[in-house]
Amino acid sequence: MNSLRNSVRLVGNLGMDPEVKVYDTDKKMVRLSIATNESYKNDKGEKITDTQWHNLIFWGMQAKIAEDLLKKGDEVAIEGKLTNRSYTDKEGVKRYVSEVVVNEFLKVGARA
Repeated sequence: MNSLRNSVRLVGNLGMDPEVKVYDTDKKMVRLSIATNESYKNDKGEKITDTQWHNLIFWGMQAKIAEDLLKKGDEVAIEGKLTNRSYTDKEGVKRYVSEVVVNEFLKVGARA
């Protein structure tokens, strides 16, 4: 049950090509965003689509694979954990960020 304590699963479309960073230790990180859509009908019977954007972070081998395989518009399924961090921007304003650190992903509709 411990693996369920901080577990996120999302299926959606990538909103950007992989943004790759390599750190001094040769550790690779890839940053992506994913859009998830939820549709419902309002009181008037009109179809409403609500889109949520999520920040994704890939490390190590997952980052290498994501860099090689993924591109903007791809549909992916991911599993990871939710993390929160803060930083101070150039103007001295403290900013807060929520991200999903990806453990596994699957390119949906991809052929082997």
